[in-house]
Amino acid sequence: MAAVVLTAPGSDAASGPPIDSGNTAWIAICTALVFIMTPGVALFYGGMLRKQSMTSIMAQTLVVIAIMTLTWVAVGYTLAFGGDGTIVGNLDHVLLNGIAYDDIMDGGIPELEFVMFQCAFALITAGIVIGACAERIHFKAIALFLIVWSVVVYAPMAHWVWGGGFFDEYFTVRDFAGGTVVHICAATTGLALAIFVGRRGDRVIKDRAHNLPLVFIGFALLWFGWLGFNGGSGLAADGIATNAILVTQLSMATSMAVWALIQYFHSGHVGVLGLISGGVAGLVAITPAAGYVTASSAIIIGAVCAPICYFGVLFMRRKSGIDDALDVFGVHGLGGIWGSIATGIFALESMGGAAGLIEGGTDLFVGQIVAAVITLVYCFAVSYAIIFLVSKVTPVRLSEDEEAIGADIMEHGEPSYII
Repeated sequence: MAAVVLTAPGSDAASGPPIDSGNTAWIAICTALVFIMTPGVALFYGGMLRKQSMTSIMAQTLVVIAIMTLTWVAVGYTLAFGGDGTIVGNLDHVLLNGIAYDDIMDGGIPELEFVMFQCAFALITAGIVIGACAERIHFKAIALFLIVWSVVVYAPMAHWVWGGGFFDEYFTVRDFAGGTVVHICAATTGLALAIFVGRRGDRVIKDRAHNLPLVFIGFALLWFGWLGFNGGSGLAADGIATNAILVTQLSMATSMAVWALIQYFHSGHVGVLGLISGGVAGLVAITPAAGYVTASSAIIIGAVCAPICYFGVLFMRRKSGIDDALDVFGVHGLGGIWGSIATGIFALESMGGAAGLIEGGTDLFVGQIVAAVITLVYCFAVSYAIIFLVSKVTPVRLSEDEEAIGADIMEHGEPSYII
């Protein structure tokens, strides 16, 4: 995505390229697919929680859609893609000022279409975050947090990687569809929230997923949307898009299969949640590499991802003392880190403009590690600071009794089930 994005914002229709109807139609489809992922997260997360938390997770997902859309259009887009400043972009496009409906980017797509494609990425990133602190954070607190976070964490991250910021300026970094910007950022943010709000009560944690069919439907929407997520990130209907879809499917399938094998030998059974978790881990891991690697590399990426995330999730649950309610860091964080490193190993210069270790290149490998570390540190520190400040304005954590009764009733007055 980066190579196109860096020259795109602010293009002028009079001097820019003509519109490419094929690319425009393809990115419109991919934008819709990525938007599907956010309500998919609500079903995916909601089914894994207690039935007393289903309404809460849907409400939080809806407020993600509202807040992230408005902040993205107001200031997020211009901070991320408005010029090539080192830290953030400029303010030339506040409220999309100066972007006309017929402004065409390199690649022949309208810039407003790119705005919406990137808006969908902002939504799903925030949607992933809420899973880490589910069942015990106040609705008002997460809403206030997201308003600030969208501007001071997500927008700068998008700029550093895709908008000509300091990652691109000082390092060789490739992130095709958001391994760093979306998954490491979201997972580290979620980790900060989970640590700040603390663990759920034992009587809440011990409850199992209340609705596996909902989890399955949510996963299906995520999987379907991910094909547009990765397939559209080259901003063109071409061979790179086709390759991205192919390797996305291969990594997902491989990780799912390997996860199932590990679970079987480790616990003696294969569960639906395990299969789905393996699939999501594989989707996460291939995200930064999808436009730069071959099918065989995708299989390796998926195969290695499964044990990393499987045992990472076990460690987070049993040893860390951190209640990452829906395994956000274990799957998205560790999967994103591995995917970023794997990009530095397997990327082909002919596809991404930078050679990985398999072609003798070291700059990309080093750059990917540096980018991952900086993302971890920045997103955690700033997110923790934001939620700390929010706690000075409004209560962040539900009380023990409120948590036990459930946020559906205590926060929203709307149970999802009446039987």
